[in-house]
Amino acid sequence: MRRIYPDITDNPDIAQAYAYPKGRPWLRLNMVASADGAAWLKGRSGGLSSSGDKRIFQVLRGLADVVVAGAATVRKEGYGPVKPRESWAEIREGRPEVPPIAVITRSLGFDLGDELFTEATSRTIVITCESAPHERRKEAARHCDLIVAGDEAVDMRRAVAELHARGLTWILCEGGPRVNAQLAAHDLVDELCLATSPMLVGGGAARILNGEPAQVTMDLSQVLEEEGVLFSRYTREQSQ
Repeated sequence: MRRIYPDITDNPDIAQAYAYPKGRPWLRLNMVASADGAAWLKGRSGGLSSSGDKRIFQVLRGLADVVVAGAATVRKEGYGPVKPRESWAEIREGRPEVPPIAVITRSLGFDLGDELFTEATSRTIVITCESAPHERRKEAARHCDLIVAGDEAVDMRRAVAELHARGLTWILCEGGPRVNAQLAAHDLVDELCLATSPMLVGGGAARILNGEPAQVTMDLSQVLEEEGVLFSRYTREQSQ
């Protein structure tokens, strides 16, 4: 892997390249897309991924306080609990050995007996709303840390504030596109990490933001490259 912007460097330190800004909360989106903007291939992001993307994916998880994903992404991508990794020892010093997964869901329509809820090293968080079925909320509270944020739908501002209140201020969101769009529409996104695969997909795949309109102006902070895949890091303009 090499860095091609802002300077040219071979084999950059990935953890250093993606370090969070110290002393402030930060919400980062991490997504992969085809060259024509598709967020998945045959319904999953894995078909667009690469070995470099997988390495960066793991480092970004290790750097984060919490990993957020929508329920649809958790189901489609087959999420399990985050596993401890020896390579994270330094970047997670003073914190739990793994970040928890936080699942955003309005309906609580998933299997609470899944390993994501029963075998997580760091207790899984579920973020839902008042309209979620009452019995399902009670059941979920027995298996995870339950956050109720919003009435008819999850209020993203309240959800992020609740994570901050738990000391989880470095937030990594892995999608999907609808969750990303909601976060952007509520002006909550500080950074986008985007892997661009040298592939054309076409068809009906969503873009990495799919839903509410948003306009978030960002600066290109860094570009890495490996095997034709570009890894771009965009951050909020400093004036904002």
